[in-house]
Parts: sequence; structure tokens; C-alpha cells
Amino acid sequence: MLLLSAADVSIERGERRLLQGVDLSVASGQVWQVLGANGVGKSSLLRALAGLARFGVEGSIARFEPLLYLAHAPAIKGALSPLENLRCHPACDITSSPAQIALALEAVQLGGFEHQPVGSLSAGQQRRVALARLLLTDARLWLLDEPFTALDGAGCDWLEECIRGHVSAGGAVIFTSHQPSRFSELQQDLDLGSYAVS
Repeated sequence: MLLLSAADVSIERGERRLLQGVDLSVASGQVWQVLGANGVGKSSLLRALAGLARFGVEGSIARFEPLLYLAHAPAIKGALSPLENLRCHPACDITSSPAQIALALEAVQLGGFEHQPVGSLSAGQQRRVALARLLLTDARLWLLDEPFTALDGAGCDWLEECIRGHVSAGGAVIFTSHQPSRFSELQQDLDLGSYAVS
């Protein structure tokens, strides 16, 4: 099942065109890694695919199923607890019960931290709070910008298992990462070097 398609997509940031002519089709069961040097436009492309770019995007992007986008920054508020952060969608719609959130926090090894201010947690723990959203969504397509950043080995192993489980259940993932690939037999690469405007 096709979840997303992009055709002849170009992206500008400021006055500069970063990418031109990007084509991508993402179907159930696929893992795509977006590759490229720093500044080439990986994060900008993910935002465009998510429908969050307000300007500077040309071409056609079609989304056929709900998606979840997690940015490179964890998008959590330091003064709130993990429970409070996860209780609300970024658009402030309640999505999960406290019991569901508690189970998600247990899964990311943050049981017992439910009521502690997120700002007092380590960078890796804050990343785990953001990644707990993966367990609280029904979205079939995940767009993950540098999801392995700040995670320790156990956290990286957990995220790999989570992604593999998602795609085996019919979901799909597009992600960026500067770490070595963990999905060699599943993964397809979108190398933005081929679309960069020099």
C-alpha cells in the first residue's frame, strides 16, 4: 500500500535552492534513510514531506495515510513532566490516557520519571520521552529526524526493534541519521547528493 509519494520536489531555504527534482514513493513495510552532508536539506525535506514547510517547496507531495513527524529537537517542554508532555499532541489534542502513557514510558525505560520535570532529565532521557510518542500513535508512516541522537546503546537497540516491529506490521519509516545503518536488509536510501543544487 502506498503511503506517500513525492514528485519533482524542490526546496528553498532563504534565498537559496537546496534540492531540486526529488522523487520518492513510500509503501507499507519500507524503511527509507535520507542521506546527505550537513546542510544539504535532509531536515527541510522531512518537514516538507510532513506538510510542515510553510514556504519554499515546489512539486507534488501526496500523503495517503496519517503520519507522525518527530523533529531533531525533541519538541517537549522542560517545565512539564513526561506524562504532561505526552498527554497532549503538539496541537494540544489529548491523544492518550495516563495508563497508556505510563506503559509507553516503561517501554522507553522511564518508569518512575512520569512526574519529574523534563528539563531535569538528561538529553538521552529527553529523547526517550519524545520517542515514547511512537508507542502512542496509530500513524502508519513515521518521519524521524535524527531519532538515534543522544541515545545510549540500549536506547538505540530499543528504537531499532521498535522500527522493525512497525514496518513488519505494515507501517513505514523515513529517517535521517549520521550513525551506521541498522536496517541493511530492509533499508532503501534516498541520497540527496543526487538532488543538491550546487
